[in-house]
Amino acid sequence: MSFQDDESSDAGLSGQSRLESFLFSCELSSKVPFYTFQGDEEEEEDLEHFLELRTVCLGNGAKEESNVVEVTAMNHQGKTISVPIANLHIKCLPMVSLGEFELKAPVTIRLKAGTGPVSVSGLHLIVSQVENSDVSEDEDEEEEEEEELPAIKPAKKKQKQ
Repeated sequence: MSFQDDESSDAGLSGQSRLESFLFSCELSSKVPFYTFQGDEEEEEDLEHFLELRTVCLGNGAKEESNVVEVTAMNHQGKTISVPIANLHIKCLPMVSLGEFELKAPVTIRLKAGTGPVSVSGLHLIVSQVENSDVSEDEDEEEEEEEELPAIKPAKKKQKQ
């Protein structure tokens, strides 16, 4: 899925940004107790990577125990903070829906307690800046398409004799 979105006015920059989204999933267990999401470091510098967490659920073979999942990411002050996001149990709460819990990369997801397996799923969002020249070319193409349409003429009124 991909669409264009106007850049927020708070940024003070003129231009647009492009948002692309891709499925994300990882499985945590006693063998693999954490996963760090960083986006693609080899890509261009004008890209920003976000992780939008949607669901956390116990996998097949989970034991009757509490499985606590926490995320570690940056807060608005640029400090690293860890927060538990789910406490799952096979008998009473095997799955949690997080809505659209969006975090900027890097993000570490950790199985803080329990042996899992726990599946975490969501979307990997990539925001890129679109140059104004690219946008104006798209607008020019749209205008050309509009110009090709025949003009609509108003109907003539009949005069009484």
